[in-house]
Amino acid sequence: METKELTCIVCPLGCHITVTLNKGKVVNIKGYSCPRGKEYAYQEIVQPVRTLATTVKIRNGTRNMLPVKTSKPIPRDLLLKAMDVIAKVEVNAPIEIGTVIVRNILDTGADVIATATVEKKE
Repeated sequence: METKELTCIVCPLGCHITVTLNKGKVVNIKGYSCPRGKEYAYQEIVQPVRTLATTVKIRNGTRNMLPVKTSKPIPRDLLLKAMDVIAKVEVNAPIEIGTVIVRNILDTGADVIATATVEKKE
């Protein structure tokens, strides 16, 4: 048996959760105060995911960089590969908030979307 300690990040309580594994499978979760904490701990052990927030280059804009994020969390082990894809992206101004910049990044089902509006430089 193996145990892993986590601090829940779902709500401000920050519960200290203990997950017990047997041969890599979750057999017990304790220390959570709500069902969301239990779900978070299970997900974090089985397949951790993260929302990726970064920037892409934008040409002819009132800013040099466009803030973007994934539309939903992606597997944590794909973050660096996703950054490699995003680093090669350049867009032209103007761009509206919510515009899809990269569709279905790395076949995760998540789009990379603009999180700000950038006007075209006059």
